[in-house]
Amino acid sequence: MPVYNEERALPGCLRTLHARLTEEFPFPWRITVADNASTDATLSVARRMAEELPGVDVVHLGRKGRGLALRIVWGCSDADVVAYMDVDLSTGLDGLLPLVAPLATGHSDLAIGSRLAPGARTVRGPRREFISRCYNGIIRLSHGVRFTDAQCGFKAARTEVLRPLLAVTKDDAWFFDTELLLLAEHNGLRVHEVPVDWVEDVDTRVDVVNTATDDLKGLWRMARLKASGAARVELPHRPAPAAEHPDAVLAPTTGRGVLSWEVGCFIAIGVASTVGQALLYWLLRGWWQPAAANLVSLLLLTVLNTEANRRLTFRHAQTRPARAHLGAGALFVLGYLVTSGAVLWFKHADPGASAAEETAVLAAASVVVTAVRFAVLRLAVFRNGAGTGRKRPSHPTSDES
Repeated sequence: MPVYNEERALPGCLRTLHARLTEEFPFPWRITVADNASTDATLSVARRMAEELPGVDVVHLGRKGRGLALRIVWGCSDADVVAYMDVDLSTGLDGLLPLVAPLATGHSDLAIGSRLAPGARTVRGPRREFISRCYNGIIRLSHGVRFTDAQCGFKAARTEVLRPLLAVTKDDAWFFDTELLLLAEHNGLRVHEVPVDWVEDVDTRVDVVNTATDDLKGLWRMARLKASGAARVELPHRPAPAAEHPDAVLAPTTGRGVLSWEVGCFIAIGVASTVGQALLYWLLRGWWQPAAANLVSLLLLTVLNTEANRRLTFRHAQTRPARAHLGAGALFVLGYLVTSGAVLWFKHADPGASAAEETAVLAAASVVVTAVRFAVLRLAVFRNGAGTGRKRPSHPTSDES
């Protein structure tokens, strides 16, 4: 539990949490209060509470930072599962066991409380709700993540997979949560999301403007880290899925199913991209010349098409975004030359052709380009195989969390 100048809130928080763990929590536990260089009486209050309540420890840090506190305390922990929560207990403690249970069984690697997942219930002002939804929307758009709430102060992790991630994290403040989750998902870890009850405590130490600025800088840094390949971490191996039933009838281990999925998905994305490009070209053609309208429409739809294929069609390849988009960039040049040449040739052959007729020619040329794209993407850009290849030993024998 990282704290900074929380002499008022800390006693009530610790007594409430301690009572809940003592009475209801089925795993061995301990509470560690990490004092982040508080300037009030927080440290002395924490030490007094540690003497009063068994199972409570105190760590004092010389400088501020939630990320710093978590990295140090989690990194030194001998528990199999580590967790943290905010001192204001804004997140309902009914979510603690659902948070930890999938980690204790080995089913998941990280677990996060979410105020935005289906089933979550929140009581907070419109300003904070708006900022939270915008920030998490930016994360999903810029990094293509699946988790819904990066900043909820209610998270847990299995230490055997957490330690390699901690070695890569850099942020010492509020962005640490997002950084850790981006690294986890980028490296193929299983992140479990728990919809929580959350009630805003307005007595907060968060500087919203500075935090938002630092978060945006952090997202850009993580995008560069992932693009360079430096975000890949050597992790314990998780065995491939296997049938539990001893007499299960399994599909043959051939590439036919994979190819069928890739072809079907690529066609669906290609049709959507072709229609989208044609519509965008038709709209832009009212203001621009054919070549310019085609360039903008093709560029935008190529980026969207590549990202869709990276996440869906060739999702098992685990190709880095930089490689995928660089490969698609080369195909973009080919596609632009072919489609622009087709449109310009048609315009030259029939100067009186309408924009709708030009659009039909453009769509036909795009079909040819799409077929070539699939072959090149499958054989060259996304050829590096499935999985992350991480090693994973057997489940931990100790059950402390």
